[in-house]
Amino acid sequence: MNIAYFYKKPIFIPKIQKVSEYADIKKKLSKSEKLERELNLKQLQVNRLLTITQAINDNVKAAGLFEMYKSFLGWEMGVKKMILYYKKEDDWAVATSLGVDDELLRHDITQYLGSFRRTNHIVEKEHPLLKLFDVVIPVLHKETPIAYAFISGFSEDEDLYNKVQFITTITNIVAVAIENKRLFKRQLEQERLRHEMELAKEMQLSLIPKDLPSTNIYELSSIYRPHQIVGGDYFDFIEFDDGVFTFCVGDISGKGVAAALLMANFQANFHTLIRKRMGLKTFIEEINESLLQITKGEKFITFFVAEYDTRKGKLKYINAGHNRPILINNGKIRRLDRGCTILGMFEKLPSIEMEELDISGEALLLSYTDGLTDMENENGDYLTVELVEEFVQRHQHCTAAEFNQNLLTYIDSFKGRKTYTDDFTILTCKIQQATKN
Repeated sequence: MNIAYFYKKPIFIPKIQKVSEYADIKKKLSKSEKLERELNLKQLQVNRLLTITQAINDNVKAAGLFEMYKSFLGWEMGVKKMILYYKKEDDWAVATSLGVDDELLRHDITQYLGSFRRTNHIVEKEHPLLKLFDVVIPVLHKETPIAYAFISGFSEDEDLYNKVQFITTITNIVAVAIENKRLFKRQLEQERLRHEMELAKEMQLSLIPKDLPSTNIYELSSIYRPHQIVGGDYFDFIEFDDGVFTFCVGDISGKGVAAALLMANFQANFHTLIRKRMGLKTFIEEINESLLQITKGEKFITFFVAEYDTRKGKLKYINAGHNRPILINNGKIRRLDRGCTILGMFEKLPSIEMEELDISGEALLLSYTDGLTDMENENGDYLTVELVEEFVQRHQHCTAAEFNQNLLTYIDSFKGRKTYTDDFTILTCKIQQATKN
């Protein structure tokens, strides 16, 4: 059968006159085949790029993206050796590697990374790991490095520039995708933490008394300023039918959710133990023991507790390592410093001293946490205890509410534009006891 019947036109086969013409045709065919191979390779590369992009859109895990990156460089790009480093928390970690022994991967190259700011040839030939590679590709996010790719193993006849450009593109895509995952994870974590802090704030505020007593004999007024969403300051009170009322101020070590949980437990123990009417010394011993069972000595509380008997005009108190409250009675001022060490650190408190004072006529007792006297103004001066005492003397005849309002005005004037640097809590007790004959 004549094969020419299968074509509308006859096949033209050029007649080769010389050997040189044959070589030219062969050369043209070789170029054509090379071009076709390059086009096929480009198509494979683009397809793989689309595959990785789709994987990113499908939220494939980081490990999967690293594996795809490794496969792409090894199969499509012909890379023989490769290491991809990425930022994990504050350290650099190997995300994936190709053709490098595990023993070499353990070498630390952190000190070299900062010098790589753009894609470049590696000239370091002394380091046992770096000398294996030809090119480094840094990935920067807002001028901050987030990944480094080290590659080598190209053939001499390859178009190195175009290959490196394409590898740079895919490295940037993968690295930025991983960075976005990390940032998104951090955002979720921060949102979760913010939600927990809001819950802790609500719980803590529920523990702080909102309505304080005011009678013809005594009045309580408070100022509560947590520096963060959740602080470590605490105050409370309880009244009894026999004319005795108890109030306290404490400062729990630490901040945040842990401090809020400890405060909740401490408040429950305070109300349970103080109602037993066992006396302040025994009360301090038992609340220290209950606190130690929870904290195991890792947290502590400075604590001031006072008990006032309105019928007898007697004030009893114990200061457990807390800032010394200021008492002014009939113009005489003193600091309440008798007591014991902080609570929650020792199984048995070394010693406990309770002081009992007679109160007659007008008295004002200012108890506070250290955030008050740690307050600093724009000149670097602190609101010292001496300054607070002077304020107490000038305003001793105010009601508790008036005193606190004046104190807030004084604090704002003192600190100026300086912000609060810590929690501070104030509990002011005003007593108007009938003068004894």
